[in-house]
Amino acid sequence: MPLLSLTTWSLHRNLGPLRWTFWDEEKRVHGTHIDDQPETISLLELPSLLHDNGFQAMEICHFHFPDTSDAYLAKLKSNIERSGMRFYTLLVDYGDITNPDEQRREADMNWLKKWIDIASAAGAERIRIIAGDAEASDEEAVRLAAAQLQRLIDYASDKKVRIITENFHDLTSTSANCISLLDACGTKLGLTTDFGNFSGPEKLSELEATIPRSESIHAKAMTDEQGSLDAEEFRSCMERVRDSGYEGPVTLVYDGPGDMWEGINRVKALVEPYL
Repeated sequence: MPLLSLTTWSLHRNLGPLRWTFWDEEKRVHGTHIDDQPETISLLELPSLLHDNGFQAMEICHFHFPDTSDAYLAKLKSNIERSGMRFYTLLVDYGDITNPDEQRREADMNWLKKWIDIASAAGAERIRIIAGDAEASDEEAVRLAAAQLQRLIDYASDKKVRIITENFHDLTSTSANCISLLDACGTKLGLTTDFGNFSGPEKLSELEATIPRSESIHAKAMTDEQGSLDAEEFRSCMERVRDSGYEGPVTLVYDGPGDMWEGINRVKALVEPYL
């Protein structure tokens, strides 16, 4: 039976400052941009709060970590375990592993390895790596992405962290490229499918291609400027999940306006009939 899960992105206006990583082209190093947000919930208390609200699993975005010291990661891992939650995926939202600039590309790979170490220390079962920002039509970039993902798979092999990618950013904006990466890397690479990352008239057929190969679903309901959910489209996406026999976590994604918990609960109400 699918698990009910939540990404911290769905609470990004409540979890404190967002720490965005960027590449400083002039200095040729990584930098961090701080986007101030109120902290009404700490990351350490979130696992028990989610458990009390009926969730079984969680996914944490890398920019929500206020601290990556050994002591903090041990405390976070302990809190997740004591709450009875699963830390299913650490979502890394930076890194271009197919960048044509070799120095930048290797710097990103080394940065990603540090986050694999962090995922391992925090008890994450998986880490989501973006396959790259190259155009979807760039076949050489798809081959490079597969090779780079394999390098990260090899690095993580003794760390109890599984590497997964997602239909996220340009290179994996087509189901064909997602499947090509899975076929190239074999069973050691996993996939997340996000409802919101395919678009256009072929969206549902693209989802039909990737959902059966996925081990995580990001159930994102599209919203208008007032925060109203497109319930009909969302149900069409969830029907593809149900029909595929999918048994992993269904991670709710809400990033519309207004109170985030209220938005989460509206998405949750649409998902629950399919669990």
